[in-house]
Amino acid sequence: MRVSVALVVIGLLVGLPLVSAQADGAEPFVTAKQLDLSLVLPPPSPVDSDEMKGELAELLKIQATRTPDQVAQAQGDAELTVWRFADVLGPHFTKEALPKVAALFDRVVATEGAVVDPAKDLWKRPRPHMVSAEIKPVVRLTTSGSYPSGHATLGALMGILLAEMVPEKREAIQTRSRQFAENRMVAGIHFRSDVVAGRIAGSAIAFRILPSDAFQALFQPAKTELRAALGLGD
Repeated sequence: MRVSVALVVIGLLVGLPLVSAQADGAEPFVTAKQLDLSLVLPPPSPVDSDEMKGELAELLKIQATRTPDQVAQAQGDAELTVWRFADVLGPHFTKEALPKVAALFDRVVATEGAVVDPAKDLWKRPRPHMVSAEIKPVVRLTTSGSYPSGHATLGALMGILLAEMVPEKREAIQTRSRQFAENRMVAGIHFRSDVVAGRIAGSAIAFRILPSDAFQALFQPAKTELRAALGLGD
């Protein structure tokens, strides 16, 4: 994709107000009104394009070689939740132990939906199983727009935020973030370009919200809570 992420991020950071916080903790930090992905991402390739055919061939190869363990992880990663990072952050990384982290990431999940869903509706890219009957997904089928991948968006966004909270584990977190995104191809429910676009979108959202006072008001207490639970200093 011919996208200059640096230029995109600079543009997104200038002069756009955040959505005000709500007491229920599920209000997005930004919506598509503040962050229009049609201005960030190129449109997806047509169904009959060579690029799409190549991506379909890649999925069929993944499908033929995926292992039971890979399938199990892809099925687990179908859940849109930050707690999937417990395999990196350890057994203390739970919703019950970390209410401030939970409240923060409830809003992060809401933000992904508010930004990505309108883009999916705009482009209406068919899912792989809608393009070819040879594709056999191992997760729940959906006919919502395939581009960009919401899971890849959220995986990138969660990875960036968690790495800011626990930089000591940055490499492992980012590796898990990429795995979370690419498991959508293992699952047979997204094309690679969906995943690439999602990771760009997640990065754009992260760089949009991280500098804001409204976000930091929730982020800093959640970071302190998480680091204390992991036995890490300030």
